[in-house]
Amino acid sequence: MKKIFTLLFLLVTLQMVVAQESYTPSVETLRYKVMFKWGFIQKQAGTVTLATHTFDNGYFKSTLVGRSATWADKFYSVRDTLMGTIMQGSLEPVYYEKIAREGGEFKRDVIEYDRSTDEVIGNCHRWREHKKNKEIVHSTVSISGTGTTLDMLSSFYYMRHIDYPSMTPGQSVTTNIFSGTKKETLKITYHGLKDVEVDGKKHTCYYIKFTFTSGNGKKSSDDMSAWISTDSNRIPMMLMGNLPVGSIRCYYMP
Repeated sequence: MKKIFTLLFLLVTLQMVVAQESYTPSVETLRYKVMFKWGFIQKQAGTVTLATHTFDNGYFKSTLVGRSATWADKFYSVRDTLMGTIMQGSLEPVYYEKIAREGGEFKRDVIEYDRSTDEVIGNCHRWREHKKNKEIVHSTVSISGTGTTLDMLSSFYYMRHIDYPSMTPGQSVTTNIFSGTKKETLKITYHGLKDVEVDGKKHTCYYIKFTFTSGNGKKSSDDMSAWISTDSNRIPMMLMGNLPVGSIRCYYMP
């Protein structure tokens, strides 16, 4: 449940290439409301803000802030901040940091990348402070991947360059992704065009699903769905993932 909730906070900026149009990162701020739905119950559970900023020497920085609503804090409080430095050309990361306060626990992850060889090395540092033990525990690990290797923040910029209009429904793209101190596989599957209603307006969108799997090939979370606008902005209009009870939906706020 915790991972699904966190991933939905992350999944807020996906863009595609269509026809003669292309996407390059630019200064922008995207805002979302996170809704909890269970049967006839639908209540705002939090907000997400993602800012793309500070372009310099072929790199840009990105910051994402997610927080749960006051009523949701009583069940599971979330205060997450993600920061990253990403290469403008390849959209691959050189630095990633996540500071999270979730369910009364403190977590901090830092990944620094070494791309000096064909194999991508991630030097990962992790700090943890659990509710029952106030001592902060620090650990380090080195993980590696061959080919395109991303993290939880840079992956959503990288997806903007996937040519979905040239794909047939059911076709997918797969990349490596470093999550904390482990390597996972992210598969993005295109399922064609689909209409979605957001804020009383209907939008024709690219409908895609995301699957995260661990090293042994098992799913590390339930699949998630996204509806991406087909205009030049390529804004995710709605994102959805299931919880053990109910579901979470993220709606774009213009």
